[in-house]
Amino acid sequence: MKTIYAEILTIGDEILYGQIIDTNSQYLSRELDALGIKVRRKSAVGDEEQAILRALAEAESRADLVLMTGGLGPTKDDITKKTLAQYFETEMRSHPETLAFIVDFFQKRGREIKDIHRRQALMPAAAQILPNRLGTAPAMWFEKNGKVFVSMPGVPQEMEILMQEAVIPKIKTFFQTPVIYHKVIKTFGAGETMLSELIEDWEDHLPPHIRLAYLPSWGEVKLRLTATGPSRAELEAQVAAEIEKVMPRIEKYVYGYDQDELEAKVGEWLLAQGKTVATAESCTGGFIGHLFTKVPGSSRYFTGGVIAYSNEVKMQQLGVKPETLAQHGAVSEETACQMAEGVRQLLQTSIGVASTGVAGPEGGSPEKPVGTVWIAYADGQQTQARKLSLTNDRLLNIRLTAYIVLDMIRKRLREA
Repeated sequence: MKTIYAEILTIGDEILYGQIIDTNSQYLSRELDALGIKVRRKSAVGDEEQAILRALAEAESRADLVLMTGGLGPTKDDITKKTLAQYFETEMRSHPETLAFIVDFFQKRGREIKDIHRRQALMPAAAQILPNRLGTAPAMWFEKNGKVFVSMPGVPQEMEILMQEAVIPKIKTFFQTPVIYHKVIKTFGAGETMLSELIEDWEDHLPPHIRLAYLPSWGEVKLRLTATGPSRAELEAQVAAEIEKVMPRIEKYVYGYDQDELEAKVGEWLLAQGKTVATAESCTGGFIGHLFTKVPGSSRYFTGGVIAYSNEVKMQQLGVKPETLAQHGAVSEETACQMAEGVRQLLQTSIGVASTGVAGPEGGSPEKPVGTVWIAYADGQQTQARKLSLTNDRLLNIRLTAYIVLDMIRKRLREA
């Protein structure tokens, strides 16, 4: 089955100026992927006739389907319709059904209909008009040399309704598309290079219709398997078989799949083992607790926490010994361990975890530079600490520390 390629073209100076966020392209990419159509390129172009004409010609040379958003308003700066008429060598005509809709639209709202509103009904004669029930700018469908161009309004709500009600059904009729199936394996604690080395020969022997992509971010690497074929059920089974082959090599790093989040998975494991957790946070300032409590139902396993930012709170609330702070300092293995043990005892939980460090951008020293963090885990049977050497970015250090603490809990629960 022939692969269908698409391009997405966003039109409007406001996109290039950064005045609005282009959420339309993301939405269109997801919808096209669900249809089995591969997006080859996304681009943005300003409200300039020649720039739009060049972008259309380039897209036509590469893609079977071109989806455009923006530039369909009645004002002088919206030139997309006239430019499309020029590109498809057709004239502009008033579209009776669109004009009738516009007249009714304004009459129902008790507003005066002006010439500028009537101009909204001027359309390229070669276009098939797809009505927009939410606004006055309909979509336009063009066909040329077996390829399709669709121009839609830039307002996200209008564009999405048009896609669901008119554009997608026509695309399904016009193109015969294969199925594209994605499965994402989520890992934490192993870098992209390490994972690549672990699964290199497995990756080399993947079937030709199944491709692997590495999607790294701080602390996490997603392994995305993309399979293409005529049957979704067959693709799902084939991908599942490949995951079963590779899992023994990477299982200790895998925490979930697809939309799973580490904080939610840790909560599931705590529930399954009947355990509770409390947090003692200094440099993370409550962010670990935030990750727990953003998950619905987390009160069943997360009891609470202490934000022990000052040494006084560390001593008075968590039982950190004054001599520990005097001898080793707040950012130390010893302090982190006593914080984790102290919060576990204070809140009577199965597990206590702690964070203490130099988040930055100031406050570091030659012995403990910015990014130095100690984390600890205590469960009454064992207390473990780990030193982290992170970045100079304060917010990134907070986020990284919190997720590494979650992964520390995951590893301990996995060993239980």
